[in-house]
Amino acid sequence: MEGYISEIRLWGPNWAPRSWALCHGQLLPVSQNNALFSLIGTIYGGDGRTTFALPDLRGRIPIGPGNGPGLSPYSEGQTGGSEINTLNVTQLPIHTHNVIINNAGEIAIPVNTASGDEDESNPGAGVLANTGADNYASSPTTNASYAGANIPVSGSQIDIGNTGGSQPIGNIQPFLGLNYIICLQGIYPSRS
Repeated sequence: MEGYISEIRLWGPNWAPRSWALCHGQLLPVSQNNALFSLIGTIYGGDGRTTFALPDLRGRIPIGPGNGPGLSPYSEGQTGGSEINTLNVTQLPIHTHNVIINNAGEIAIPVNTASGDEDESNPGAGVLANTGADNYASSPTTNASYAGANIPVSGSQIDIGNTGGSQPIGNIQPFLGLNYIICLQGIYPSRS
């Protein structure tokens, strides 16, 4: 299969044709692959004296070097990305958690106002009136009618605890596994 030296193609089979190699990051000897080395050098690895590496596209997608408008810059041979990511609080959008209490309610405190001695332990005895001598009025009103009091109750503090399990989330777009192959021997490309 004819190709330009260093050309990379998608390839269906799990083997590379003659004069091509799978892009698996293999180290090749410079002495046996001078033409290919002159085109890609050590962009993908190797020591540059005796070896150089082919691109390793196993589990990766290629991305064009440079940067488009509003995009991050990338250089040839740069690798990056991850299959999973664990979000932290700074990566979440600003948001609030509302707490709604539907039954704040009231507490009813009944008041017994029957006449009696104020020093008795029985709550049925009069607390608001007594049968003793009154220095300011004549005798107390018997069995004054007080219904008690309803006291509203509201919450003072509500804490919302932590939630979640800090598990990593998948970071992989839908994919189909295909092989990339690189041309080792073929037509030497000329610059236009």
